[in-house]
Amino acid sequence: MKTVEYESNYFIRGSEAPVDNLRPGLQRQILGYNRDLMLVKVFFGPETVGQRPPMHTHHHSQSSYIVSGKFEFHCGNHEVVVLGSGDSYYVEPDMPHEVYCLEPGIIIDSFNPVREDFLSNA
Repeated sequence: MKTVEYESNYFIRGSEAPVDNLRPGLQRQILGYNRDLMLVKVFFGPETVGQRPPMHTHHHSQSSYIVSGKFEFHCGNHEVVVLGSGDSYYVEPDMPHEVYCLEPGIIIDSFNPVREDFLSNA
């Protein structure tokens, strides 16, 4: 069984950090983290446009920043909102949510606590 470390290096060069291919057009790059916080860069390629992901939940607080692209955001019973470059959103723990890609782009996600599931799949 793989041992999971709960602290990254202090400095992470984006050009050197591994990129996980999750499915065609969807990639994840884990950046700095410890037990309490994790920063993740998610790349949405052209293949993800029009693919509706399943609504999901997790016990983490999540705050995300849209670097580029356009996304339709669904969160709990709140209104559906289209977000783009420079926008952000927050998801409280255990709230159902999904991000639907309308235009290829990049989202920076932060989680509290660390997403152990992301590390165990790395």
